[in-house]
Amino acid sequence: MIMLAYSLVCLIFGTTFLAIKIGVDAGTPPFFSAGLRFFVAGAVLFLFMAWKGKASFRLLLRKEMLFTGAALTFGTFSALYWAEQYVSSGLAAVLSATGPMMILLMQTAFLRQKAPSYSLLGCIIGFTGVLLLVLPSLAIDVSPLWITGCAIVLTGEICYAAGAIYSKKVTRTFSGESPVALNAAQMIYGGALLFVLSLFTENVHPGFLLSFQTAGSLLYLTVVGSMVGHTLFYWLVAKTNPVFPSTWLYISPPIAVGVGFLFYGETVTWLTLLGVFTIITGTVLVNAGALKQLLFKPKQSAPLMQPPAAEAYPRKRIL
Repeated sequence: MIMLAYSLVCLIFGTTFLAIKIGVDAGTPPFFSAGLRFFVAGAVLFLFMAWKGKASFRLLLRKEMLFTGAALTFGTFSALYWAEQYVSSGLAAVLSATGPMMILLMQTAFLRQKAPSYSLLGCIIGFTGVLLLVLPSLAIDVSPLWITGCAIVLTGEICYAAGAIYSKKVTRTFSGESPVALNAAQMIYGGALLFVLSLFTENVHPGFLLSFQTAGSLLYLTVVGSMVGHTLFYWLVAKTNPVFPSTWLYISPPIAVGVGFLFYGETVTWLTLLGVFTIITGTVLVNAGALKQLLFKPKQSAPLMQPPAAEAYPRKRIL
């Protein structure tokens, strides 16, 4: 069941980039559709957890949920949805895979956590992979919006990294709450902030939902991408550890590139493939320490038998 759930997470998250691209290309307002996706998914999940008695509505009144939603959902996906108007879904997926490297750099710069040499090497290799993807396209089609789109995706990953680091503190603060409820609460706030951004930047007509491409994209992202994908992800975290399910970031770029090539006619060159595998290599090196602990975790030895309490701590004799 663990391997089945992990395979589904990789497949779901790897295909959401194309679903976003289809909806945006069909005329879906990026910020409004992203807000609708996360607000509905978060509300349904939170109400379900509250009905099961595993979430309290007081959680929605905590500022930590607002801050987490602003970084993880609003910052990350407002950037991704806007950028996919001008970059391919495969490129967006590969650039998004730099998230773990952003986390490492922020921990080193702001938290003064010393990074291992292999992790720093992974950052350099990953950045080289980004250059392999970006520079050839610049030579072919110099488009200011395309360049801006790439930069915006990377900016969104900075928000993701900040949110991921902050969420570690949040999960410790609310250790008694279900991780699914915490994720649902931050999605509600992130979706609400996306609605506010859409209100000031987009002219939304409900008629866009009448298109098969836009409605299908939104339905897939809400139900499969947010509700099913994120629920399976947090189930895997509960059953294993945070490292193993997070390795979907290594698998999603080739899935996204392949799906975009097969079903949406996106261009794939040998430099694209080289850039994909270079970024994956860099990301694996960044997380090599955690992966080593996961794959080569020593077996726990049986605890030594303790002597009875009376023998371990003999009472003084009263003479």
